[in-house]
Amino acid sequence: HCSELATRYGFEQLHFEMGDIAQFEGADSVDMVVTLHACDTATDYALYKAIRWNAKAILSVPCCHHEVNRQVKAKELAPMLEYGIVKDRFAALATDSLRAMILKQYGYETQLLEFIDMTHTPKNLLIRAVKKNGLVPARKLGQLQAQEAEFSSFLGVHTTLQNLLENGKE
Repeated sequence: HCSELATRYGFEQLHFEMGDIAQFEGADSVDMVVTLHACDTATDYALYKAIRWNAKAILSVPCCHHEVNRQVKAKELAPMLEYGIVKDRFAALATDSLRAMILKQYGYETQLLEFIDMTHTPKNLLIRAVKKNGLVPARKLGQLQAQEAEFSSFLGVHTTLQNLLENGKE
């Protein structure tokens, strides 16, 4: 339907694809990656692809942060993590904070924003990332990498996005 609308309104260069982002290999570069409620690690695969494609812009609304929820083991947070709903919300915030840290390392100016009013859905965080020209300076890159490593270590987590970037073709 979206592709039909793009054609009808004269957007010949606008293409929509449907499928599992983890398996998608139909492009070498894209201008923009958009995800809406990509569940659990689907957001990580989409962000990984966006980074590999050097996408100019990323708009991602993540959903269902089960991976970090299962992994988080910070004993200092035990009083908070014993309550399922609190742990769930914390895992979501921690996951998206890690994602933002990673995007910054790849030269994206990154923001975490409210997507829609909380009265409509509690899952309303938008990751907005815009690619900036040039590489991240080595000193700044080192600081960002150290911050990510320290945060992951403190939480006792390692995400799919981290694994993909470490084991991929980056």
